[in-house]
This record gives sequence, C-alpha cells and structure tokens, in this order.
Amino acid sequence: MDARSALTTEARNVLALARKDRRAATEALASLSLPAQVAVVCEAPVRDRSLLLELSPNPESLIPLLPEAEFCFTLKAVGLTDASWMIAYASSSQIVAGVDLDAWSGLLPDLDALEPWIATLAEAGEPALLRGSRSLDAEMLVRYLRERITVLLDPRDDDWQAPPGAQTLDGQFYFVATRENDDIAHIVRLFDVLFREDYWLYYRLMQGSIWELDTDLEEWALRWRTGRLQDMGFPPWDEAMQIFGYLRPDARAEIPETHESLNTDAWSLPVWMPGLPAAHDSRHLVFRALADLESSERRGFFYAFVGVANAVAVAEKMPLGDSETLPRALERVATVTSAAIEFLAERNGQSAIEILRRVDLKRLFRVGINLSPHPIED
Repeated sequence: MDARSALTTEARNVLALARKDRRAATEALASLSLPAQVAVVCEAPVRDRSLLLELSPNPESLIPLLPEAEFCFTLKAVGLTDASWMIAYASSSQIVAGVDLDAWSGLLPDLDALEPWIATLAEAGEPALLRGSRSLDAEMLVRYLRERITVLLDPRDDDWQAPPGAQTLDGQFYFVATRENDDIAHIVRLFDVLFREDYWLYYRLMQGSIWELDTDLEEWALRWRTGRLQDMGFPPWDEAMQIFGYLRPDARAEIPETHESLNTDAWSLPVWMPGLPAAHDSRHLVFRALADLESSERRGFFYAFVGVANAVAVAEKMPLGDSETLPRALERVATVTSAAIEFLAERNGQSAIEILRRVDLKRLFRVGINLSPHPIED
C-alpha cells in the first residue's frame, strides 16, 4: 500500500470510529501528527469533515493548516452560518481565499454570496472579525457596504438632521440600512471593532462608502483577486481561454519541435490533491501512458495537469468554491487529452508515451478540444 492509500484508509478508519465512539476517535486523532491530521480531514468527504474537526484535540492548530480551497469547501459543506467556530481559527489567507473562490460571479463580486462570509466573521468573535476585515480588500468591503447601507457625513450644518434610524459611533459619520427593516447588526459590529481597533480602516470604509464609484471598486477588487488566484494556479480568464484556441485541421496532427518539459516546477496547491490514477488499466489513455513515465516525469506531469484543469475551470466559468469543480475539470482534461494522444499517435505513427513526452499538455488539450464538436461546456 502506498502512502496516499494508507492516508485514505486512515481517514476512513477514524471517520468510522467517530460515528460510533467519539472518545476513541478523539484519541486516535490525538495520536497523529498535525500533518497526518490534516491528511485525515482532507481525505474525508467534505460533508464529514466538521465531525473530525470537532473531535480534534487542537482545532486551533489544525484548521489553519488546511489548504485554502479545502477550508472553503469544508465551510460550505457545513453551511457558513454554522461555521463561525471554524472561522474563529482560520488564517487570514484562508479567509481571503474563501471569499476569492466563493464570493465572485464571473468577473464581478457576488455580494449575496459575500454576505454570509461577513456575517459569519462577525459571529466568530472580535479577533476573527478584525483579522478578516484587515485581510479582505478594502475595495471589496466598500462595494459590499454600499449595497447594504447609506453612509452620510455630518456637514456641521445646524439645520441638518440624520435620517430616521441612522446610527453613529463618532458623531461624524452616520449610516442607515439601504433597505427598510434590513438587519445590519453584523455591520454595526464590524464598525464598532474597527472604530476601536483600526480607526484608519474604519475611516477608509466610511469615506469610500460615500465617495467611491462601484465600477472603480469592482475593477480594483478584480485586479487584487486575479493576482491571488494566479498564485493559486488559476490563470486570468483571457489567458485560460487560449487552450481553447482554434487549430486549422492541417495543423492538428503537427508535433512542435520544442515543447514544455515535463519537469514542471511545483507550486503550492490550494487543494488536497489525490494522486492521479496512473495505471495501465485506466479508462483514460493519458493515465495509461502516465504509468510508463519515470517518477520524476510524473511529478512534473502532475502539476502541469492540475494547471490545465485550473485553466479549464476558469475558462468554462465553473464555480471555484465548489468541491466538485476540480474533479470535474480533471475529468474533462483527461477525456480531451486522451482523445488528442490517440489522434496524434495514429497520425504520427508513435506510441502514447512518446506523444506524452513530446507534446505539452496545453497543446494536447488544444488539439483534443479542436476534435470535439462542443469545445466549451455550459
């Protein structure tokens, strides 16, 4: 049994134990190192992870070690409104990544999806709320606030009166819910914490809510998010679309003289990545060919394959905060590249392993997608 299979078995054993003997499961988790506990949690189905985290003897140390996207998937499986205790232990990078993955729709912030993130941060306690608000882009926060409240600056005019229901912390800035009878208790909590602990961020949010334009806020928020997503292996949409580029029929069978090496540098994955199924009996030709690669080549292939899957997820506008997105994208890449390998091997009289070594994965996907009658999935 390899190391990955052993971890999967360990996760199943601990999870089965948790369902019938919580004390024994707690002891089993406590006997493992923190990296092993992370593996057990991430190998478990997302719907069961909260149970394991609840039984952990040290959730404050375990939760910040979860890969950013896995943290997001876990919170969504639990339901954000019930996950404030997890948010309380989350790192700044996990909070930001969660919002980046879950609170966007295409190229625009999804303010309805952002709402429970802000509310849950407020519910998680002052340290988490302060940490989260400092970590999130101010432009994203201002854009959210402009949707929920109206902020006014006292003009110091004797005849001026704040609108009914308006609140103030400093006698200078007043705010009131945009929609009548809207509950903004978590926004009040946010302002209260910032006013006491980070006045300049409080001032920035108040001023921005009055003066800044939605379009400018969205543009800058998108810039910051795009850079962070690139660090997690997700290319910008226009770059991701290049792998769907048209190839003339007479160019599809060509094998470029130069190509990217399979020795792709490793990068920090935001997900807990299962090993790719390199096996001679795999239903996908690309994985049957992968089984014949040297171990050093497989490592590079692994990261290149995930990189192409991330590009597919971005190009086809799959929900990045959904735990099913990466498996779906990996399956898509496996199907398309397998078709390309079969096509190129037949046209060039070469074996699948030779094609895999001579044609980089982006090119393989592009060839395969041009063989498909439906290149872009809905």
